[in-house]
Amino acid sequence: MVRTALSAVALLLALGLPGVAVARSPLVGELEILAMHYNENPARLDAVKDGLERAAQQDPDAETWIALSRVSFIWGDIRATTVEQKLAAYAQGRDAGRQAIALAPRSALAHLFYGINTGRLGQTKGLTQPAFLLPEVRAAAQTTLALDPAMPAAYALAGTVDSEVPTLLGGSLGRAEELFRKGLELDPHFTALRIGLAKVLRRQGRLEDAQRELRLLLDEPAPTNPAEWTMRNIPEARVLLETLGAEGRTRLGVQPRPLPPDAMRTRTDR
Repeated sequence: MVRTALSAVALLLALGLPGVAVARSPLVGELEILAMHYNENPARLDAVKDGLERAAQQDPDAETWIALSRVSFIWGDIRATTVEQKLAAYAQGRDAGRQAIALAPRSALAHLFYGINTGRLGQTKGLTQPAFLLPEVRAAAQTTLALDPAMPAAYALAGTVDSEVPTLLGGSLGRAEELFRKGLELDPHFTALRIGLAKVLRRQGRLEDAQRELRLLLDEPAPTNPAEWTMRNIPEARVLLETLGAEGRTRLGVQPRPLPPDAMRTRTDR
């Protein structure tokens, strides 16, 4: 796929993300396209990640560090096949985000991808790590929103924090719903926000509302990020719809109809 640099900026704006300055590494521009179309060639993420690692070491600038942070979490989600690979990718993305923040402290993207990688790292490690890293993720989400309140991805991050953190640690399903809905007002085609909202509605016991959001996601005609929609959101939405269907039947006291007996096994004339 051949696009101009201007197209890459247009795609970035379509995501609701602020533009970045002209980057020293051409891989930064390529990533802007690949991040939304990696479903067409997931293996390309390997080469872009490797190239950005080298670029960050040879001639680092804020844009390169931001791109490395971004590709690291995508690679961890899509290409990593073991827990160890995921942990290494998210740790790399977190470190790259920290480097970007040091060079560009007012870059919303730097704080966003630092927060995403930190959250992924905590989730993957499990046990006490999510609580230990929670203040950093929450601070990253709040800073991103303060720097760019028109960025839908910032609402996805902030809403995820509030939805997944226990109430005793400051989480709030009500606040999470507000954040996801605000993000969808900014970009109704940002499917990560819609699946986040569906999860919140499910936990609130609003199963029909959750199912409606998931069907809207599956029927989305123009997703902001086709790659994320195809490789992550659609499979997760289908599983959630099946789960919600089972939960709805249980709530109504409806049991699945038993299968008819196997005639070949019950015949006595054989």
